[in-house]
Amino acid sequence: MRNTIKRHQDFITTDTDPSARSAYFVIRAKNARFPDDPRVGYVAAKRTFKLAVDRNRAKRLMRDWVRFNNDLMLPEYDYIFIAHASILTATRDMGRTAMAKALRHIAHENNKNDRQDS
Repeated sequence: MRNTIKRHQDFITTDTDPSARSAYFVIRAKNARFPDDPRVGYVAAKRTFKLAVDRNRAKRLMRDWVRFNNDLMLPEYDYIFIAHASILTATRDMGRTAMAKALRHIAHENNKNDRQDS
């Protein structure tokens, strides 16, 4: 299991960082500050989810989906997961499938960037 990102500064990403979108969330990947200890961060904004119950549920769902697809995550990245309001209507299977697709997209982007660099 990965460590969590806790500091605000570590959540900041650039436009060149790999990202993937889903109907339920956005994933932003950035180079890990400590490659031997990659981290994850979960964002459920108060602007999007008015109730704390909904924010907690959104983060709980994302944690479950990440745990299920942990083998698809690249060790050289820190991942930031940003919840959309539609996450509350997702089933477990729909979310796990969407998470797998998004993580594969980031891995594909990483492979594409590696080929361009060489």
